[in-house]
Amino acid sequence: MTDWNRHNPFSKRENHSATSVTIYKVLTILTWLLSLVVSVYYTIHAPHDGFTIRKRIWDQNSLYPSAFTMNSVIASIYWIILFIFQAGYIGHLFSSNADHVHAAASVGSHFIMNNLFHFAFVMLFVRSHFHWAEVILVLNFLNLTSLYFRHNTYPRFIHTPVVSMPLAWTYVALHWNGALMVPNPTSLVARIFGNIFIWGILAYGSFYIVAFKDYTMGFSLSVLAAAIGVSQFLRQVIALQWIFAFVIMAVLFIATVVVAVPAWTGREIKWKRSSDEDERAPLLNEP
Repeated sequence: MTDWNRHNPFSKRENHSATSVTIYKVLTILTWLLSLVVSVYYTIHAPHDGFTIRKRIWDQNSLYPSAFTMNSVIASIYWIILFIFQAGYIGHLFSSNADHVHAAASVGSHFIMNNLFHFAFVMLFVRSHFHWAEVILVLNFLNLTSLYFRHNTYPRFIHTPVVSMPLAWTYVALHWNGALMVPNPTSLVARIFGNIFIWGILAYGSFYIVAFKDYTMGFSLSVLAAAIGVSQFLRQVIALQWIFAFVIMAVLFIATVVVAVPAWTGREIKWKRSSDEDERAPLLNEP
């Protein structure tokens, strides 16, 4: 077991050797650039290979309207901010602060996997392989969930770009891409199921806000709920989905503010919890 932990890149470590940090630097930069380039390229261009329906990312979003179709402007801004934050995270691998380097390296394996999964998802999504794309999303959801519960005590400059924002996107994308797998995503049955499953975003975000006081997760999900709400409203004014999306956005945003403002001012809300849970809660007393 000791040998396995030593060779397992996902194991927790008290320290990282200079060699392993160098490997993390190289692989993190390469996979992040791969994720960034493929996202930008297929936002602008459609693939030209194969015989399936091939569209740009946001053309797929509008070509197959569903209960989880998102507003491309809001979702794109979300990803631009995420990529910028991730560039900041990568910079901490080159920091002169040993604690920052250790924290950044500790989540490096999961971040590299996230980049590879995102690359695979985009390549499949733009080629209309929605079922395989859903498999990739499920695998990345497991990867990021494992990361969250194993490494949730690091500062915001690591937690936000590596953990909460990618995890929030992956959770919503499971619904977004999953709706495209349905033969007729605009049917009444599909819309009814959409009206039900969208409340999962509220439940999911509320769990992290209440259990971990994680306002970064709450804010990320509220933005993505807004992207769904705007798109649904512009598509069909007389409908429940956009109303539900905006209600979810508002509740998550208010809950986020209730948790975030006291944390920023040093007067955090204390839920009744055990000392072990306090040690595991992220973002505590972070400047």
